[in-house]
Amino acid sequence: MSTFHRYQISHLQQLESEAIYVLRETAAQFRNPALLFSGGKDSIVMAWLARKAFHPARMPFALFHVDTGHNFPEAITYRDEFVTLIGARLVVALVQDSINQGRVAEEKGPRASRNKLQTVTLLDAIADNKFDACLGGGRRDEEKARAKERFFSHRNDFGQWDPKNQRPELWNLFNGRKHEGEHFRVFPLSNWTEMDIWQYIQQENIPLPSLYFSHQRRVFRRDGSWLDAETGFANPQPDEPVESRTIRFRTVGDVTCTGAVESSASSLDDIVAEVAAARQTERGTRADDQRSESAMEDRKKEGYF
Repeated sequence: MSTFHRYQISHLQQLESEAIYVLRETAAQFRNPALLFSGGKDSIVMAWLARKAFHPARMPFALFHVDTGHNFPEAITYRDEFVTLIGARLVVALVQDSINQGRVAEEKGPRASRNKLQTVTLLDAIADNKFDACLGGGRRDEEKARAKERFFSHRNDFGQWDPKNQRPELWNLFNGRKHEGEHFRVFPLSNWTEMDIWQYIQQENIPLPSLYFSHQRRVFRRDGSWLDAETGFANPQPDEPVESRTIRFRTVGDVTCTGAVESSASSLDDIVAEVAAARQTERGTRADDQRSESAMEDRKKEGYF
């Protein structure tokens, strides 16, 4: 075997190396960074990579969860178990506190969701905890607004993002300089795809919430997706009958806007095969992205993840 082939590294190894480099740069350039953690697969992989990046030391980031109060119970149980597994510190900011304080108003109507309300809670918690950078699990293949982000994505002192005013990142040189009150969002998984995430989870044997695997659930159909009817957070209308279906979730978030897909994929091998054959992105099941053509970009400009 030639020297070239003997030392050639795999695609996943390249992505892992790049992400670990970004994580270490974040620790080097910022005083108090946090890792945004939802219990979803992307934030799980990012936290797993952070654990590897600083092993055997404890990772220098708190896991930071913005809790809408309308989460899947399985995701919250998993969150707490995962934090214990990797020995991390957890910081939780509650949307309900923002509502109680009059900082945001609860949406009304059958399609009401707390997903958009997270922005105020997020920005308040960043200020209260003096986080100067927040690591996010966003990937460029998820949605067109995500594709406009840099690895180090600057936010002004109002927490807002301007996609036309971002810093160049030539040769992976990252500029974390900022003024007082400004902060950064950092995206170590920018060059990963959904398939890369699943193959890495498979390779590393990373534990996941049961929501990602095929199971029976009472759901109802809305806008082409199956929404949960068991937690009571999403309200089916008279023309939206509740049914029992075999489903799984490709993405995990607020119950009111996270749609499931019908699936029999009960193992990581099954999921990898299913993702390879999928013709709709995972964000295609998210009702919050379908509110307008520019829904995600508008929210990101306001300070969303």
